[in-house]
Amino acid sequence: MGVFVFLPLVLPLTAWPVARLAEQHLHPQTATRLLTGVAVVMAACSTVCLGLLMVVGTAQLPGNPLPDGWSDPEVREAVPYDEVAGKVAIPALLAVLVACGRSLWRHGRVRRRAHRALAGLPGREIAVLPDEVPYAYALPGTGHGVRDRVVVTTALLSRLEPAERRALFAHERVHLAARHHRFLLAVQLAARANPFLRPLSTAVSCTTERWADEDAARAVGARAVVARAIGKAALVSRGTPAPTLAGFAAPGPVPRRVAALLKSAPAARSWPSMFTAVGLAAWAAAAGTAVSALASANSAVTMVLILHAATPL
Repeated sequence: MGVFVFLPLVLPLTAWPVARLAEQHLHPQTATRLLTGVAVVMAACSTVCLGLLMVVGTAQLPGNPLPDGWSDPEVREAVPYDEVAGKVAIPALLAVLVACGRSLWRHGRVRRRAHRALAGLPGREIAVLPDEVPYAYALPGTGHGVRDRVVVTTALLSRLEPAERRALFAHERVHLAARHHRFLLAVQLAARANPFLRPLSTAVSCTTERWADEDAARAVGARAVVARAIGKAALVSRGTPAPTLAGFAAPGPVPRRVAALLKSAPAARSWPSMFTAVGLAAWAAAAGTAVSALASANSAVTMVLILHAATPL
């Protein structure tokens, strides 16, 4: 194991450059999937790293529940350890588990409460609330016969032209069809597991909005209309009166979104060329992710093999 067990904790730093560059230079769909994949793998590896540090670093502490063979001097020589790191890993791992569990619980609670609040309305795809506060968001179904819905208030609809309303509905439908809440929740959990991954979470919250913008522009056939709808909604909206799902109802960087819609559509490229800044950053992030996965896998296999051999049957 050695020092390699610590690598997954710091390798997320290699993904920082690609977070901003992918947001600016890649197609939003490609950027969302790339950044989410990198964040999830790195978060899983860093969590495994904390678990290994906790097990190996505390094997010789009095009162630990591990088998006596794990604290044998020969085992300790074969599996390098650090008691300080092991002790620190215990609260760190507990903090990760509590933070991720709390995010999942909150996500489910908000989702259920939002659907219960709409129970008295007609069961159509679009739920129009008679509210003087202008806002709109996409509400995914619960998977138990409760359908996806677009929630919008009369106050917001009254401020949009008919074409802009169609653009708004198309934007929210893309969020639902592409299951953006899953990407947003995944990167949110990743950032809870390793704070170094927060730039990726922030970037994905922007790229999902840009993804919905581009698909909505293609659906309505007018990029300028979508830009106007976004600009108007951002100017009059004051946010939802209650918390929504991870990242939903957050307008993101509106000036950049509007500016992008006033340009031509971005090229749909599955992977950036290596001879560009974003390509180099993407390959560096991919390399960091691969090294993180290999380091955690190698450490885990090494620990299992050695400690299994030291455990009496």
